Amino acid sequence: MLTFLRRILFSTAGKIVALLLLIVIAVAFALGDITNLGGGGGPSGGALVQVGDKKVTEAELRQRLKTALDRVRQQQPMLDMTQFVNSGGFDQVLEQIVNGLALEEYARRNGMAVSKSAVDGEIASIPAFQGLDGKFSQAKFDQILAQEGLTADQLRADIARETLAQWLVGPTIGATQVPTQFATPYASLLLERRKGSVGYIPITAIAPGATPTDAELTAFYKRNGSRYTLPERRIVRYAVVRPEQFAETAKATDAEIAEAYRKDAAKYAASTRRQLSQVIVADQNAANALAAKVKSGTGLAAAASAAGLKASTVDNAEKASFARASSPAIADGAFAGAPGTVVGPLKSPLGWHIVKVEKIEQVAGKPLEAVRGELAAEIAKRKEAEILADLRGRIDNGLANNATFDESVADAKLKAETTPALFADGRPTQVSGQDATAQPDPMLAQIAQGGFAMEQNQEPQLIPLGQDGSFALIKAERIFPAAPRPFAEIRDAVVKDFTADRQLQGARKAAAAVLADIGKGTPIADALRKTGLSLPPLQPLDASRGQLAQMGAQLPAPVRLMFSMAAKKAKLTESPNGGGYWVVWLDEIQEGNAAGNQPLIAQTRGQLGQMLGAEYVEQFAAAVRKSVGVKRDEAAIARLKASLGGQSGN
Repeated sequence: MLTFLRRILFSTAGKIVALLLLIVIAVAFALGDITNLGGGGGPSGGALVQVGDKKVTEAELRQRLKTALDRVRQQQPMLDMTQFVNSGGFDQVLEQIVNGLALEEYARRNGMAVSKSAVDGEIASIPAFQGLDGKFSQAKFDQILAQEGLTADQLRADIARETLAQWLVGPTIGATQVPTQFATPYASLLLERRKGSVGYIPITAIAPGATPTDAELTAFYKRNGSRYTLPERRIVRYAVVRPEQFAETAKATDAEIAEAYRKDAAKYAASTRRQLSQVIVADQNAANALAAKVKSGTGLAAAASAAGLKASTVDNAEKASFARASSPAIADGAFAGAPGTVVGPLKSPLGWHIVKVEKIEQVAGKPLEAVRGELAAEIAKRKEAEILADLRGRIDNGLANNATFDESVADAKLKAETTPALFADGRPTQVSGQDATAQPDPMLAQIAQGGFAMEQNQEPQLIPLGQDGSFALIKAERIFPAAPRPFAEIRDAVVKDFTADRQLQGARKAAAAVLADIGKGTPIADALRKTGLSLPPLQPLDASRGQLAQMGAQLPAPVRLMFSMAAKKAKLTESPNGGGYWVVWLDEIQEGNAAGNQPLIAQTRGQLGQMLGAEYVEQFAAAVRKSVGVKRDEAAIARLKASLGGQSGN
C-alpha cells in the first residue's frame, strides 16, 4: 500500500480515481437506483460464476452489462458495448455481481436478515415509485417493473441483498483514522520540489517522406480500424404526444369558468388585511407596565426593546390562524379594534400578550370578468394534463396487451415518424456539407437515448419528453453495429494519418537518440542540437508535489514524468494526440519536511483515511469471497467478453 500511495500522491485526480476504483467494486451495487436492480431469478443457460449456491448465468450478466452501459451513456452518449467492454466495464460489472452475492451469502451464514417491512419501506422511499402527491404509487411501481422486466419478488430480493451488503461494508468504509506519525512522511512528499528541463521534438520537425503506396495505406487502415469506426447507429420510429395537441379540446367553457369562480368565491371576495405586532411577556406585572407604556403613545417595538424584549410582526394576519397561535380571546380583541388599538395584556399558554393593530387595508373583490383569463388558463392546463394522462394510460394498457407500434399509433390517432440513422446522442450520420459540430435536436436526443436503451425486437415503449407531461411512443426499427467506414470514403484521411504516424515514429527515433546521448553524459541542450532538427527551445521545469495536486487533470505529461524519475536521469514520453515526443531531464530533487505543518498533516490524514477505508473494503470483500467460495468458468467468461468486445473472430 505504501508504494501505491507514493505513486499517486502527487495528483488529486489520481487520488480520486484510485479511491473510486477501490470503492466501486465493493459498494457500487449498494449505491444504485432502481435501474440497477434485477436478475433475482434463475434464467436458463450455464453458470459463469457460482457463489455459494447462487449462480450467475450468461443471460443475467448480459442484462447487467446492458443496464450498466445505459447508465454510462447518460454521461457518454456515444459509447457502445464494444468500447464499454474493452475499457474495463465487463470486469467491473462482473466483480460487482460476485461481490454482492458473496456479501449476501456471508451475511446470511452469520445470522443477518432484512425484514419484509424494512424492504417495503425502502421501496416506498424510491422516488421513481412515487406519484405526483409524493406518496407510493402502486400503478407506477407496476409500470416501472414491467419496463425493467422485473417481478416484485426479484426487486425485494435485490433490495434485501443490497441492504445486507451495506450493513457489512458501511462500518469498514468509515475506518478512516490515521495517526499523525503515519501521515507526516506523506505530507512531506507534498512539499518535495523537483527541478529539471524538457525538450520537445514535434512531428512537424520530421520530413513527411515519400507518398505512401496503396499497400501501405491498406495495411495501416486495417491495423487502425478502430480509428475509422463509426459508432453504433439506430433508426427509431416514434410518435410524439404534447399538451398543445389538445389545446382546442381542452378549452375552458363558460360553465367551467363560472363553476371554478364559484368554488373559489372566498379567494376573489372583498377582504380586509391586518398587520399586527405583539410582544409576549412571562410576568403579568411586567406585561401591565409594558402595555401601559404602549397605550400612552410609545411604539410597541421601542417599548419592548427598552424592556429587553423583541416585538414580532404578523403581516396579512388571519383571525383563525392568529387564534391558534395565541387564544380566541386575544384574536377577538385584535380583529375588532381600529388601527392603533392596543389589546392586552391577555393570557395564553405562552404568556401575557400585548397586541397592537398597526394598520388595516381594505382589499377590493375581483369580479368574474377580471379573473376569467386566469381561470380559463388554469382549467385548460388541468384538462390537457388529464387528457394526456388518460391517453398515456390507454396506450400503456394496449402495450401491456401486446399491441404493436402501428396498432398503438392508429388507436391513439397519432402521427408516426421515423428518424434517420442516429448516433446515441441524437446526431444523424454526417453527410456532405453538414456541420459536424452542430448540436443534435433536443427532442431527437431524447428519442435516441430511449431507442439505444432498447433491443431491435423489443416491444414499443413510452418515454417522457419534458416537464409538461409530453411523451413519445418509440420502437427501435433498425440497428447499425459499429463498423469501420469504407476505405474508399476516407482515403484522404488515411493518407494524412499514415504520414503523421510516420513522422511520429521519426520523432520517437530522434528522441531515443537524444536519450542515448544524455546517457553518455551529453547535456540535454547539446543532445537536442545534435539532432540537426528545427526544435522549440529547451524549457525549464520547477514544481512541488503540492502544486501538482492542485493542477489535477491539467497536469502536463512532462511534469508528471519528472516526479517518477531519479535525479540526473532522462526519460521520454509521447505528447497528446501524437504531436511528438518530450525528453525530460531531472536535475535536482529537494526533499520536503512537513514537521510542524499541522494543516497540511491534517489534510493528508483525511486523504489517507479515505484510501485506507476503501482498501479495507476491498480486502474485506476479498476475504468474504474466499470464505463463501466462488467458482468461475474462466473459459466461458473469456468467450463472452471476447464476443461483446468485438474479438470473437480472434
